Amino acid sequence: MAVTFDPLSELDRLTGALLGGRQTLRPMPVDLHRDGDQYMLNADLPGIDPGSVDINVDGQLLTIRAERTAPTQTDGGGWLLRERPHGSYLRQFSLGEGVDSDGISAHYDNGVLSLVIPVTPKAKPRKIEVTSGAPTDQQALAG
Repeated sequence: MAVTFDPLSELDRLTGALLGGRQTLRPMPVDLHRDGDQYMLNADLPGIDPGSVDINVDGQLLTIRAERTAPTQTDGGGWLLRERPHGSYLRQFSLGEGVDSDGISAHYDNGVLSLVIPVTPKAKPRKIEVTSGAPTDQQALAG
C-alpha cells in the first residue's frame, strides 16, 4: 500500500498542534442555484451525523454549522494513516430581502445537506405590460 504525503494536510496538523490542538474550521463546498420560485443549496458534508447539523436564520443571515467527531482508536491498535478530516464546519450566507426565511427546509442524504429556500411572491419576476397611446388620467397620476 502506497502512502502519499500531502504537505497542506501536514501543515494543518502541525498548526493545530502548535495552537494547543484547537480545531480549524473545515471547508464546506456548496452549490447554489435558483430553480423557479426557490433557491437550492447543496452542501457536501460527508460522514457528518445529521444530529450535529445546526441551521439558523438570524435576520438576513443563514448559518450552517456541523461537527464531525474524530473516530476513536481501537483497543490494542494504533493509527497507521489518518487523513479523513474531523472538526467543525461553518458557512454563512446573506439572504436577500426576497427570501421566505420561515419556509426554508433542509434534508441530509448520502453526505449532502440540501436546503430549499423559497422566494417570496414580492421577489418573483413579473411581466410589465407596455401600453401605447396617450396615458389615462390614472396613469398620469401614478407617473
